[in-house]
Amino acid sequence: MIRDENGQLAGYVFVDMAGRDVGSYVQEAKQRVQEQLDLPTGYTLVWSGQYENLARVRERLKVVIPLTLALIALLLYLNTKSGVKTAIVLLAVPFSLVGAVWLLYALGYNLSIAVWVGMIALMGLDAETGVFMLLFLDLAYDERVRAGRMRTQDDLEEAIVHGAVKRVRPKMMTVVAAFMGLLPIMWSIGAGADVMKRIAAPMVGGLFTSFALELLVYPVLYAIWKWRFVMQRGALVAPSPPEAKRSAIC
Repeated sequence: MIRDENGQLAGYVFVDMAGRDVGSYVQEAKQRVQEQLDLPTGYTLVWSGQYENLARVRERLKVVIPLTLALIALLLYLNTKSGVKTAIVLLAVPFSLVGAVWLLYALGYNLSIAVWVGMIALMGLDAETGVFMLLFLDLAYDERVRAGRMRTQDDLEEAIVHGAVKRVRPKMMTVVAAFMGLLPIMWSIGAGADVMKRIAAPMVGGLFTSFALELLVYPVLYAIWKWRFVMQRGALVAPSPPEAKRSAIC
């Protein structure tokens, strides 16, 4: 097709592809064209279509993704009042992305804007469930401290195991509820189904690896932090129970 574009004659070459993403194809095509084609004076070559939209959104994601991580870190710090706890929760992000990448590979999906949107949603979900895990660990730890049973490393491990076990059922309910809500999207067909599947796929895959991380890795990191940087340094302070605070106020 030949038509006018910006006051100049424009020739369009339409390319359909399958089995690979648009971005990598255009990068390779640009390199081949640059090596093998010498444009005469007055001629220009522009890569447009989906690639142009992809490049535009990619520049926006360079701002959106760091901003999203910064906002998550800020909200976590305001909630936990601890830089260590914030860092522990943020560890869920790369671990959950492992499951997301595995599922994308198994389904044959390439990286796209929809996939990145799903990963951004996964970050928020991981942060939410990670905060709940730390809450149960803190409750079990503080309970032992108030009872005067937090003296040795064995006491610490017993408290952490108790808190982690109490988190299994709520965590399982959270994962199953999210999984059941996303599963129909993975089976959907029709208009817009391809985009929705690529949004849901990272969340489905990431839920499983984040589930394993929070139950197996979080308690270990929590134990190392409490034992080496709190208990061994003599920073063990028993928080006052609500009844004692109420009596002191009266």
